[in-house]
Amino acid sequence: MTDPPLRLGLVGCGRLAELGYVPAARAARGIEIVAVSDPDRARRGLVAAKLGASAHARLGELLAATPLDGIVICMPPEQHEEAAGIAAQTDLAALVETPPAPDAAGALRMAALTPAPWIAFNRRFDQGLELERKMPSGGGLELRMVLHDRRRSSRPLQTGADAMLDLAPHLVDLALFLTGSLPLAVRAGATRDRAGVVFATTRAEVQIECATNRPHHELVEIRSADGRRVAGAERGGRTRGALARLAPGAHPVVRALTLQLEAYGRALRGEDPGPLATAGEGAAVMCVLDAARRSDALGGDTVAVEGVTVA
Repeated sequence: MTDPPLRLGLVGCGRLAELGYVPAARAARGIEIVAVSDPDRARRGLVAAKLGASAHARLGELLAATPLDGIVICMPPEQHEEAAGIAAQTDLAALVETPPAPDAAGALRMAALTPAPWIAFNRRFDQGLELERKMPSGGGLELRMVLHDRRRSSRPLQTGADAMLDLAPHLVDLALFLTGSLPLAVRAGATRDRAGVVFATTRAEVQIECATNRPHHELVEIRSADGRRVAGAERGGRTRGALARLAPGAHPVVRALTLQLEAYGRALRGEDPGPLATAGEGAAVMCVLDAARRSDALGGDTVAVEGVTVA
């Protein structure tokens, strides 16, 4: 006999919720989103209608009105910690969108919650799964990673985050996930629209380039310490972008979110969640980015990464 689907709430009804989590929830096995909340009446009404879910103005109202097994927090980063804490008070381990918090201090406090939340680094379920199969079991590595996007192309409802907070967390996490290593030191330079981060781990040298004002382009190149290409993935650019729009099937982000929701469901059932990121891993990412901001403030000097306790 098949178990009934887990009942999830969705907190925050912005573009990612509408265009990502709605189709992902429809496709995901073993879960359903039964309630949403957002202070904007129009936004919560739109997303609730697409899901056939109940709509609430605030998280507290949602939790009081609807029995849930889990909750997805898809709000601005500065609101993640409070929402995850409210969920933990009702014994719900939330799935928190990235970045987990604006800084390492907030991410570390979230990691200390009981039950601790999970972090929605969805690229683990896209490039991560593809590249993980090709990673050598040992030896030093060099990673080059690029993530460009035009912020206006996704029509975000809020655009407060800079490139360091908006895009870099995805690549830092993917690098740590693929190499299974601890970050050691960082040097960085950044403007609001662009961020360049180079960091050393216990296994790899990682070079990251992010921009929020350039056409969509994603690149991961992985080489051994002697320069031999080990693995790679690329998406975007004018030609690839046009071909992707013609390709059948769900958008890559929707596919990744679908797999991530299924992994979250397994975590809630006490089963193996696969590559789903822990709150401790989310805190490690933010420790790297805190060090990157200190480096940028010092003109690009190398800065040690502090506070990391989880690989």
